[in-house]
Amino acid sequence: MLDKSPDDLADLYAIDAVHEFPFASPGFPPCFEGRKAVRAGYRAAWGASPVQVLEVRRVAVYETADPEVIVAEHVVVGTLPAKATTFTVPGLLILHVRNGLITRVRDYMDGMGVARARE
Repeated sequence: MLDKSPDDLADLYAIDAVHEFPFASPGFPPCFEGRKAVRAGYRAAWGASPVQVLEVRRVAVYETADPEVIVAEHVVVGTLPAKATTFTVPGLLILHVRNGLITRVRDYMDGMGVARARE
């Protein structure tokens, strides 16, 4: 995420993985189905975004009763170079991992926080 590399990100996913955005921002798809869609979706989103990610802070990681499921809280610190201001956007990920690859993600990000930062 820091270097906005859709290839590096997509390589973490299983071929048939699903990445869901239950709180998707207007104009953003509710999910990416498959590694190719993750790659293409993030290439389009990150390529069109003027946001520069400065830091991803890990708030907490929670183990679950299922060894293939991890819950992670984080805060993304970013900037919009045209505004020269920084902003923070909290998020929560529910990750399903099998054989070292992500099979499903439910990505709860404060999309309205991103929208406010662009105002």
